[in-house]
Amino acid sequence: MNIKPNIGILNALIRITCGLTILAWSTSKLVKFPWRSSYLITAIIGAMKVAEGIVRYCPVTDLCERIAESQMENNDEGESSEVLPYNPT
Repeated sequence: MNIKPNIGILNALIRITCGLTILAWSTSKLVKFPWRSSYLITAIIGAMKVAEGIVRYCPVTDLCERIAESQMENNDEGESSEVLPYNPT
């Protein structure tokens, strides 16, 4: 498994900022209402966004890129489907 950065610096900074905001909000709510598990799940999601920003690797982006590559390979192997220009006449 080759893990390399697949998001840009600006995207990483946005993920860190949003992740810390979500994490701060959810932990403050979790202190007030410790019996609600939705705040714990939100805190985990916020922490995951911070980690994605620090490492600059997003598994969802990697999965989408792999699916797009496999679809391109399948199109290349199959019959050639040329895109014809639109002609309204």
